[in-house]
Amino acid sequence: MTRPQGLPAGLVAYKRTAIFDESTMPAGLRRGHRTKDGVWGLIRVLDGRLRYRILEPLSEEILDSERYGVVWPAQSHEVEPIGAVRFFVEFYAEPATVAAQDALRPGKGDGIHD
Repeated sequence: MTRPQGLPAGLVAYKRTAIFDESTMPAGLRRGHRTKDGVWGLIRVLDGRLRYRILEPLSEEILDSERYGVVWPAQSHEVEPIGAVRFFVEFYAEPATVAAQDALRPGKGDGIHD
């Protein structure tokens, strides 16, 4: 799989959320939240549209199956469904960061679908 545009070279995917829709998405995604330091997020819409709002600095874009959202480490953001939507989030980090996290979670598998 090729590296998604907007992510720095060398990052690896280490975790993925469940697929959410407009009714199952956690309430915390609808209000300002952040990824951890050193963790990038990639918001992938399968069906429908999702409003992706970056809070610092303020910007907004509409995501769909052809346009994904890139979340920088520790960047405050929120998402809002625009009607029916299905989406998930993938998390990326430097290989050394992923290896360190996996070492703290023995028996958790490949570190991507924990």
